[in-house]
Amino acid sequence: MTKKQVALLFGEGTAELWLSESVKTLEMEPLNAYPDPVGAICDALASPIKSPPLRELAQGKKNACVVISDFTRPVPNRIILPPLLDTLEDCGIKRDQITILVATGMHRPNLGEELEYVVGREIKDKYRIINHYCRDPESYRKIDEIDGAPIEINKYYLDSDLKILTGLIEPHYYAGYSGGRKSILPGLSSFETMKFMHSFEMIDHPNVTNCSLEGNPFHEYGVQVAERVGVDFILNVVINQERKIAGIFAGDFNHAHLAGCKMVGEHTLVRVDERVDMVISSGGGYPLDATAYQSSKALTCSKDIIKKGGTIIVACECREGMGSPEFCGILQSVCSPQEFFEKYCDPKDFVIDQWCAQNIYQVMDHAGQVFVYSPGLSRKDMERIGVTKIEDLQDTITELLRIHTNVVAVPDGPYVVGRVK
Repeated sequence: MTKKQVALLFGEGTAELWLSESVKTLEMEPLNAYPDPVGAICDALASPIKSPPLRELAQGKKNACVVISDFTRPVPNRIILPPLLDTLEDCGIKRDQITILVATGMHRPNLGEELEYVVGREIKDKYRIINHYCRDPESYRKIDEIDGAPIEINKYYLDSDLKILTGLIEPHYYAGYSGGRKSILPGLSSFETMKFMHSFEMIDHPNVTNCSLEGNPFHEYGVQVAERVGVDFILNVVINQERKIAGIFAGDFNHAHLAGCKMVGEHTLVRVDERVDMVISSGGGYPLDATAYQSSKALTCSKDIIKKGGTIIVACECREGMGSPEFCGILQSVCSPQEFFEKYCDPKDFVIDQWCAQNIYQVMDHAGQVFVYSPGLSRKDMERIGVTKIEDLQDTITELLRIHTNVVAVPDGPYVVGRVK
């Protein structure tokens, strides 16, 4: 049998596999990186989409807030932030009046070496950097309501003269695409606001899914909230398989973001003729596969293209284990998808991280077997939710290929989205 080699993103490297030629590989269309990304960033700041240049917007402003993504997103901050920050200072905004705000959402704060990993030592040492804390009432303020839920947003952002969002546009299993308005909701929102955005009903909505914006309430509410709190400028990028900058979208928070989403959709959305018997996928590599919580995105993407009762295999390092204590507690509180759905469908019982557990149990309810190759997860952790932990990825796949004929491999995991035609 003719075989081909496939490299799944895994931790900071890859997991190498030999697969039969009959296995279809889903990959994003190649994207050429900018030969001079810093120069391209400067050009985008000077000639943005549907917006005055950043230099013009910064004139006369006393202070600025620059929002960045947290540790879980591979944003090339060391490239995109210096030109932006230099522009603000050149326009008279003093360095001590510039706040870099980490849009943590409900994730942990990024501190110490982790923060240095996110922005680089020079920026970490020279600028004031603040983490958003969604459960600290002193860090946010209510400005409005949406469908009866409070809109509570970080006060450092609200009180800034110049509000700038930065980030990465990639497929997102709730918002359709990351970036843009998502830096605010959920990035800078309170726990009460996110209870509404991550409710059981919201996550269960059929249009809350990857690469879908039209009719997606998660996206539409995010746009509404961004309009209410105000966004002066965004700087979002798209990266290629080598994680180099291949697209730059600066300017109006909605128009620039939509332009970036169009590019991502054209290069990462892959059509398949029919649902398949088995999907071999990746957690997306580090930092996305640092925990089972984030690696669950690969399961969700796989569910969208397998037959009912099909098989999923995911390789994810999970060097930090399962995830937060709350997430682990949810998984330990139930024994089946049905028990989870019954227990957590009531808004009164909402707990942090239940949305991710909901995704996992949706997958378990659809799939026949789910196998995970992960040095960072215990067999007990996996068995609790009905997942089989495997020790030898190649041997397991070789055996499963004997009984599965219609199989796809997704080396980049959730960075590539398969969709049935």
